[in-house]
This record gives sequence, C-alpha cells and structure tokens, in this order.
Amino acid sequence: MKKTARLIVSLLALVLVLSGCSGSPNSGQSADAASGLLERYGLASLSTDEIVEQLDQSDEQRPTELMGSVKPTELLLSDGEEQVSLEMPSDQFYISVAPYLSRTHDCFFHNTGTCQGELADQPVHLNVTGADGSVILDEDVTTYANGFVGFWVPAGSSGTITISQDGKTGSVPFSTGDQDATCITTLKLT
Repeated sequence: MKKTARLIVSLLALVLVLSGCSGSPNSGQSADAASGLLERYGLASLSTDEIVEQLDQSDEQRPTELMGSVKPTELLLSDGEEQVSLEMPSDQFYISVAPYLSRTHDCFFHNTGTCQGELADQPVHLNVTGADGSVILDEDVTTYANGFVGFWVPAGSSGTITISQDGKTGSVPFSTGDQDATCITTLKLT
C-alpha cells in the first residue's frame, strides 16, 4: 500500500512538472487549496523564496511532515494529502549543498523535508565564484540541521562552489539553467 501511495505522489509530481506550472495554482488545484496548505503550515504570508529558506533551515528532524521539492522553476509542496506548486523567482536560482567527509547520498532536486547531509550544524566557509571569476558569495556560514547550506545565485549563471572547514576543502561546479540540479551532494572535504 505504501508503494502504491508513493507511486501516486510521484506521478502527481511528474504531472505538475510537465504541466508548466506558474505562480498561480495548477489547473485542477484551487487557490483555496494552495492557500489552505500554506496557512496550515504558517507559510501563507511568505514569498516562494522565503518558504524555500524557512523549510530548508528548519530544525525539525528529517523527514518532515511538509515536503518541499525545490526545482529550478517551481517549488512543489506536499504533506502527503495535498500538493501545491509555487513559481520560483525567475531571476534567481536556489542551490543547496551538503558538504561531506565520509558519507553522502544521491540528489538532483533538493527536498527540504527528506534530504539529510552528514555535517549538520557545522561552521564552514562558503565561496561561490562565477565562470568569469567574479565572487558571488564569500562568507562564513553554518550548515543547517539537515547538513545543507542553501543560497541564491543569478539564474542562467555557472561557476564553482568551494566549501572549507578545519583545513579541509572541496569544490564542485554549478550551473543554473532550467534543467540543472538544485541539490549538490558531491562536495567532499579533503
């Protein structure tokens, strides 16, 4: 029964992705349903980017009741009963990175409710540079309870993400097109 329920939720997510969702609710999804789900979780007054940040930075144990699948152009929210789609900012792209020392997991679209990285609540130095060498971010941050650190970069950009901690460093490339990853779990600190 659980496998059937997961299959149905997966198929619904696929339908949402293929339907070209906008900032308004999907066809077949009423505005009341979208705002009902957002209100139940205290998110109704927030913009999509604020919702992404709040869910990603949550201190709740994973998996959480409300799942947020971060895609390049939309945020899919589901509590297992209802699913809504919100349009992501068109000029920004959210990337969530889980640096690791010894264990990681495969990930392409970040899920704020299930993804769990190895290094939770750890101070790290984050440096993000564009393909032209320009500095996009260069700051000390703390990974969230889920072991990730998330940030916004310009849509349509590419470059390198470097994270350092206690003399160990790792770097990975990134790109921010409509088909690119929002979840990076391949940054190993060595």
